[in-house]
Amino acid sequence: MAEKLEKTEQGVRRSREGWFRKVVHLFDRAAVDEALWQELEELLISADVGVRTTTELLERVRARVEREKIEEGPQIRSALKEEMVSMLQVDNALREATQPISLSASVPTVILAVGVNGGGKTLSIAKLAYLFKEQGKKVIMAAADTFRAAAIDQLKILGQRAGADVICHQPGADPGAVVFDSLEAAKSRHVDVVIIDTAGRLHTKFNLMEELKKIKRVAARSDPTAPHEVLLVLDATTGQNGLSQARYFTDAVGVSGVFLAKLDGTAKGGIVLAICDELKIPILFIGTGEALDDLAPFDAQTFIEALSS
Repeated sequence: MAEKLEKTEQGVRRSREGWFRKVVHLFDRAAVDEALWQELEELLISADVGVRTTTELLERVRARVEREKIEEGPQIRSALKEEMVSMLQVDNALREATQPISLSASVPTVILAVGVNGGGKTLSIAKLAYLFKEQGKKVIMAAADTFRAAAIDQLKILGQRAGADVICHQPGADPGAVVFDSLEAAKSRHVDVVIIDTAGRLHTKFNLMEELKKIKRVAARSDPTAPHEVLLVLDATTGQNGLSQARYFTDAVGVSGVFLAKLDGTAKGGIVLAICDELKIPILFIGTGEALDDLAPFDAQTFIEALSS
């Protein structure tokens, strides 16, 4: 728990020192008036929480203040933090805070990683592979982004560092064939986890999404329950633009969770609230740096504690 808090604090340091510190100090005032609520609204929107989610959050807090007859600034601040935690707890009952992705004991767990190029997808995949290897699991990474030779080379290098096997074909090969070979190799080698890297940019969104649907079908032919997770890697520094990306991928392949990469690179960490509130997709991991162990399983309570510490 202490290590997870430390990693999360590392990831949210810039957000904590920026907008959230201003939010916290708003409630040090003697009087909580309409001007304070307006200032809070502006701070949240500027932190990439977004207009819709900001409105929802403030309505919840103000209703609670009125219902519970809260008058003191510190108590309202506590209510705000509690409502933030509540908003972030999507799919909370179905997942463990320390192990958001549950692994199957009988078949390889297949994780399909999607996201746009440049969003930190390949490094995030390697971080996951490293995490599972540290837990004693056998991991294969499938280089199904065959449209960029650099993506295959990068995955090979990261695979060596993470201690995971990488299955790849030549650049330009059929991504579905890479996935098929990876899943066959996983069965013969008694692998625990297969993580599939995919292309993030084709000529049109339609081509990209059709390619991802095909990869899903290939995985399902190997195991009707696969892929067991569709993990969207989002770049936290893109802010509200990430929401439109998430909608495209969710509509196409049914995203089940988010890996929020590069959270340490932005002072506008409010995007986590928008993702959970607007998309109803749980954030499973956050990226907190460039090293392979710079990630933390996402926990709403820990996240808000880290922001306000």
